[in-house]
Amino acid sequence: MTNLALLVRLEAKKGKEAEVEKFLKSSLSIVENEQNTISWYALRLGPSTFGIFDTFPDEKGRQAHLAGEVAKKLMAKAPDLFSANPTIEKVDILAAKMPEMVNH
Repeated sequence: MTNLALLVRLEAKKGKEAEVEKFLKSSLSIVENEQNTISWYALRLGPSTFGIFDTFPDEKGRQAHLAGEVAKKLMAKAPDLFSANPTIEKVDILAAKMPEMVNH
């Protein structure tokens, strides 16, 4: 079961909302190549508030993601795009409804 996650909260600088949205959408192609990132969601929580929620099978997968390309790019762009440093929380998933993985 996937029981570990990250919840990242991002507050865009005024006028940078479209750039943050574009950055998050473009990050999907990078995350798709991360074998131990089970699910990844880019979120818009309000006019200038964004987030990322992603899940992992174990702590090794979560740490690999934190050291991965999206995290590096996020931190490099943080001073230009965000009004505050991203808030990254390690989350334990208590219960979830997920589709079954089917091999085709």
